[in-house]
Amino acid sequence: VQLQASGGGLVQVGGSLRLSCVASGSYYNSNAMGWYRQAPGKQRELVASISSGGSTNYADSVKGRFTISNDNAKRTVYLQMNSLKPEDTAVYYCHADIRLTYYSSNANYWGQGTLVTVSS
Repeated sequence: VQLQASGGGLVQVGGSLRLSCVASGSYYNSNAMGWYRQAPGKQRELVASISSGGSTNYADSVKGRFTISNDNAKRTVYLQMNSLKPEDTAVYYCHADIRLTYYSSNANYWGQGTLVTVSS
């Protein structure tokens, strides 16, 4: 299973970006997908997650500005980021909670990361 993230880049304060992450490979199902971020010198933190049923969870710092969505048929999760701030600058990592087979346990999978830079 591989997660391929895209959509990062350089944007000015107040701008918008949309991140995408596609899961490829053979697996039974994905219980949830989401986005984490890691800024220089800081720990990786949850930004937003979405369950296969559509339930969402957001970090307080992005509520009202970021929106996570998914397309289960396309095995894709999106993160729409609006009103970006300099403190949103980080490497954003796609995450998926995946069960490879009906009989296996869930496991965490990570994408390669995409850099988001918000300039003031």
